[in-house]
Amino acid sequence: MNSFLKRLLLFLLIIALGLFVYSILNQRASPKDTVKFELNDLKLKVVYNRPSKKGREIFGGLVPLNQVWRTGANEATTFETNIPLEIGNASLPAGKYTLWTVPKDSVWKVIFNSKQYPWGVDPEMKPYWDPNYDVVDLEVPVEELDKTVEQFTISFDNSVGDLALTMAWDDVKVEVPMEAIPEENQ
Repeated sequence: MNSFLKRLLLFLLIIALGLFVYSILNQRASPKDTVKFELNDLKLKVVYNRPSKKGREIFGGLVPLNQVWRTGANEATTFETNIPLEIGNASLPAGKYTLWTVPKDSVWKVIFNSKQYPWGVDPEMKPYWDPNYDVVDLEVPVEELDKTVEQFTISFDNSVGDLALTMAWDDVKVEVPMEAIPEENQ
């Protein structure tokens, strides 16, 4: 084999090894996910990171009770709506928000915040959340589940015609009721 071909093969081997190492190092323990919902003119989107239970105590352990949580892992979770929504008894204008929660034993406080943050927590592991930018907050009841949800999951449920943003992890589920505000009422 001539020296040029040997150098080319060595170069390609180094590139392949570098790409392999890069892909291993960039795997997240809490993978990023995007959830979308579309119905008529309504378009909703949530971007979040999905931590796993991995045998840990979640609520009251990994996620402290009665304290603001970034609602996932890594970056702050974002929620987008293209038209105004009624959430609880409050109106959420169209736009992009960060989603924060305060898990408690029987209810969760769910917060839609207008500020976009560089990450979910600061170097001391305190949430970046600034309450001065809260647009809507409401409390929703906790539903105890019969089976364990291993990986934190956010979804939209419209199965019975009542739209809800659902969050489930471990043996807990909460539903945030929402409804598009008709154009004539905006």
